[in-house]
Amino acid sequence: QVQLVESGGGLVQAGGSLRLSCAASERTFSAYTMAWFRQAPGKEREFLAAISTIGRNTYYADYADSVKGRFTISRDNAKNTAYLQMNSLKPEDPAAYYCAARPTRIGATYDLWGQGTQVTVSS
Repeated sequence: QVQLVESGGGLVQAGGSLRLSCAASERTFSAYTMAWFRQAPGKEREFLAAISTIGRNTYYADYADSVKGRFTISRDNAKNTAYLQMNSLKPEDPAAYYCAARPTRIGATYDLWGQGTQVTVSS
């Protein structure tokens, strides 16, 4: 069973930055699409970004409009780790942030989830 472990959450001032990490216990990590979601209290889970490996050192990334230009998703297949660099954090960004994984193939769903890491933004 693949395990995902997030880290890097914490308290940051509005306008600040955080980098979240998601370490996967999967040797075929490159064959998975990695994604980040967040969920604030009383709100639905929100997709933020996803990244797939499409070639040697070549990746495809997709972003939600709400974070495009502020958040950057990346991955290091040699370290089995995905990242979410979050810049210009806003008071509306606090939430539990989760990484998720799915096989990179048509029809696959995000069935693998981490435990979440909390992000708090102070104004």
